[in-house]
Amino acid sequence: MEIKRKYLSPFNSLLEVGQGDITSEKVDAIVNAANAHLNHGGGVARAIAGHGGFVINDESRKWVETHGPVTHDSPAYTSGGKLPCKYVIHAVGPVWGEGDEESKLAIAIQGSLDLAESLGVESIAFPAISTGIFGFPVSRAAVLFMTVFKDYLSTERSAVVRLIRIVLFDEKSLMEFIGAFDMIFSEETEN
Repeated sequence: MEIKRKYLSPFNSLLEVGQGDITSEKVDAIVNAANAHLNHGGGVARAIAGHGGFVINDESRKWVETHGPVTHDSPAYTSGGKLPCKYVIHAVGPVWGEGDEESKLAIAIQGSLDLAESLGVESIAFPAISTGIFGFPVSRAAVLFMTVFKDYLSTERSAVVRLIRIVLFDEKSLMEFIGAFDMIFSEETEN
């Protein structure tokens, strides 16, 4: 990943924003932009399942059979399969237009961080959840991500998850997230 921005928290955890392919991130966990039934048919989910192999689809199917559909506040997780990560955290973001989208996206981001902590994850990479086929405006999502990350990094809890990356695939999304980073972390940045 090509890192464009970074921020070191008071608790020595690092936030990085950059461009790359989330399926090649060498972190403990990557977050999948999933749907409630963990059908990984398009976008980031399809790429993760495709690179990770059949095991991700199989474990996802078993998760839904055991626990039911995944909610915004309680992401699921599977192994990383053939990916260079230990876990895939499957976060369900909102579909734009369903109502209360900003709150639901913030809950999905925070829920992913909470699950990462409970799994003992020290490094995690996020895609821009809900901004693809779910239609959430990238500019609004970027500000939400940075706000949730700043709140999380300002607490002692962030000493568990030592590295948070936001990995953007396309240039337009990258520019929106850099703008949001510069706005939210304007007084504290380490570019």
